[in-house]
Amino acid sequence: MKMKTALSIAGSDSSGGAGIQADLKTMTMNGVFGMSAITALTAQNTTGVTAIQEVTPDFLEKEIEAVFDDIRPDAVKIGMVSDSKLIRVIGKKLQDYKAENIVVDPVMVATSNAQLIKTEAVETLVEELFPIATLVTPNISEAMVLSGMEIKTQEDMVKAAKYIHKKYGCAVLLKGGHSINDANDLLYNNGQEHWFQGKRIDNPNTHGTGCTLSSAIASNLAKGMSLEDAIGQAKEYISMILAAMLDLGKGSGPMNHGADYKGKYAN
Repeated sequence: MKMKTALSIAGSDSSGGAGIQADLKTMTMNGVFGMSAITALTAQNTTGVTAIQEVTPDFLEKEIEAVFDDIRPDAVKIGMVSDSKLIRVIGKKLQDYKAENIVVDPVMVATSNAQLIKTEAVETLVEELFPIATLVTPNISEAMVLSGMEIKTQEDMVKAAKYIHKKYGCAVLLKGGHSINDANDLLYNNGQEHWFQGKRIDNPNTHGTGCTLSSAIASNLAKGMSLEDAIGQAKEYISMILAAMLDLGKGSGPMNHGADYKGKYAN
């Protein structure tokens, strides 16, 4: 049998709730075959990040080549990349291979507030990856960095999303927060606004939500969905696994990515 495929280019999370681990779980649960190119190893858990070990640019290049030369991905999700040299490798290889359905989650800070990207790498990220992206998925704090604007209202969200779209030419999914709205997200693309209504779920365990949402969107794009449908279904998946109320760890814990898995091997 054949199966749609997706590649995650991101960092490893040793506690399993975010990064590559969350991406692969999400891709599996959303019906595609997930593959990975690891940008960094992190020693982290629900309370914070204690160490980051980056791969070399040459090794990352080999990882990406190994995937595309054998099982070409139908979509690519890019998460944590903390160094400019690594970002340039990703941009070059994805253009060389004419990769499609690229979703960039501009990960800058972990749920635990740990810094995950070098300051100088942010400029490289937007210059190298945003122009080739199908979609970028910043949260409020990331969008403020990318736009240079304060975001305190839904009107501010629209202004920031328009700015990012106009400057870099990519569709923008600006993720709202409970401080602004009930997790309603704004898609801005080609002059059009589309709001996705979120469900308010009182769950403090949100480790890996950004990784999971972007991976679910990439999975849905790999299956041939339109951008709006891909985001809508991904939002439904996030709401479902948050509502499962998994409670692990001493900090902001992970979600249960397999919450709706009813197979006989799950028990």
